[in-house]
Amino acid sequence: MKQRILTAIIAFLIFIPFVIIGDRPFIIFVYLLATMGLIELMRMRKIGKYSVPAVLAIGLLWVILVPGSYDLFPAFTKFDFIMIFVLSLLSYTVLVKNKFTFDDAGFILLSTVYVGMGFFYLIETRMLESEGLVSIFYVLLVIWATDTGAYFFGRAFGKKKLWPMISPKKTIEGAVGGIILAVAVGVIFYILYPLQYGMMVTIAVTILVSIFGQIGDLVESAFKRHFGVKDSGDILPGHGGILDRLDSLLFVLPILHFVQYFD
Repeated sequence: MKQRILTAIIAFLIFIPFVIIGDRPFIIFVYLLATMGLIELMRMRKIGKYSVPAVLAIGLLWVILVPGSYDLFPAFTKFDFIMIFVLSLLSYTVLVKNKFTFDDAGFILLSTVYVGMGFFYLIETRMLESEGLVSIFYVLLVIWATDTGAYFFGRAFGKKKLWPMISPKKTIEGAVGGIILAVAVGVIFYILYPLQYGMMVTIAVTILVSIFGQIGDLVESAFKRHFGVKDSGDILPGHGGILDRLDSLLFVLPILHFVQYFD
């Protein structure tokens, strides 16, 4: 427990200053986190980080992460790059005589889009002109409140398993407790730093964030259980890898942009 707390404090002290600074330092930092996260997923599949598919995947990831306000590729869209990537991976399966399979190609494509989409919206949220910093802190606090509420409510009242085949320790009572604490934190945050919509909308969105944050956590648990690993990585002692800590964020931020809560 002491190691987990110490690691959490160190990670917090590294992450938060970049969030506050924003701009290019934050973008570069997110590029680093996203690259490490994608490498963690490929390591689960036993795909070498220096292999041709991995290098192509990291290249596509970096393209996906380019902020919408940066017009670096005027003649191409991100969809064009994804299509080129798919054709390249499929061609590679032929060149290596199926040592790299269609399943491997599908895994890398889905992994790259999954990681890229989540971290892209992390950049986009921070770059919002009026409420970027406040929006990031709102999401982080709601996610942390969900995790904290789920942990303590689960320990105190947990009886019914939420999804034992994927995450044996999670309970329905814990999930509900996470939502309750998230709403409480969301309301307090709104009182201190009113967001662009009203209180009731903020409560509804907070519930949405809490639910999808927990789904994101379950998705990461499903990955690890499928590949037979305890953690996605070991860069954070006591906490695992980048995806172990940011799995909820990767689900929540795209959802918030899809419902246009951040614009």
